[in-house]
Amino acid sequence: MAGPELFLDSSIRIWVVLPIVFITFLVGVIRHYVTQLLHSDKKVELEQVSDSQVLLRSRILRENGKYLPKQSKRDLEEGRLSLHSATPCHTLWMVLNWSQFHPTTGQQPKHSSKAFAMRKHYFNNAESGFFKKVKRKVIPKNPMTDTSMVTDMMKGNLTNVLPMILIGGWINWAFSGFVTTKVPFPLTLRFKPMLQRGIELLSLDASWVSSASWYFLNVFGLRSMYNLLLGHNNAADQSSIMQDHMTGAAMPVPPDPNKAFKSEWEALEIVNHHWALESVEEELICRDLNFGGMVSRELKTTMF
Repeated sequence: MAGPELFLDSSIRIWVVLPIVFITFLVGVIRHYVTQLLHSDKKVELEQVSDSQVLLRSRILRENGKYLPKQSKRDLEEGRLSLHSATPCHTLWMVLNWSQFHPTTGQQPKHSSKAFAMRKHYFNNAESGFFKKVKRKVIPKNPMTDTSMVTDMMKGNLTNVLPMILIGGWINWAFSGFVTTKVPFPLTLRFKPMLQRGIELLSLDASWVSSASWYFLNVFGLRSMYNLLLGHNNAADQSSIMQDHMTGAAMPVPPDPNKAFKSEWEALEIVNHHWALESVEEELICRDLNFGGMVSRELKTTMF
């Protein structure tokens, strides 16, 4: 048999439910601005920036190397000089076919990937390649001896853990024993320890929420409000910070550039260059441009 239906006093909504929401939201906003005041820029060494840019250049070469021109800069300069002594029709033909025919001899050159090979040689040469020649000395930092990491850890505990303990304890003391709200769907008895902290009543339906549990629901449920007011990646969202601490994401491991160089060398070594613009000139020339139709349409529009 279902128990008697409970009705909450309207004063609980004014003096318990709304104050907990307001206090939780206000503490999150204050935490955001305090975190910004205590935030210090991490020192980045020039060597780390250089290594990251080299890896980025190599990745861009692997992804977009197919668009590099096949002829060298010297061939382009020779082509520009030979255009001055050619007829207009021959000049148009050479401009459209500069990558297929040599500008001075008129013979079709052998296909080469000089631009791509030059860059690949810089990175992956067995003797003088960057990824083979450069060896970085990695010194792992000890969190207990590194003052910057200890300071950041203390700042994180000061702005995240300490306010949650103090505010949670104060709310549990000031609003203990109150039933604040009820979820709009039935729940099993397994949810009673989570939703009814501070209220030990076996006869109470599991859908009712106590004041202490209401505070923790606001801690995890005000994320959208923080994003709306403070923007994304704000420091007020305490739920994401707690997840980082539980998963270990708050203590990043320093990367090893030597391993990154080795993996990038292997990825670049297996790349086979195929020029994406191999026969683009032939496709453009063979395409029917229909100049006659264009002229006739222009004449009709001007006459009528």
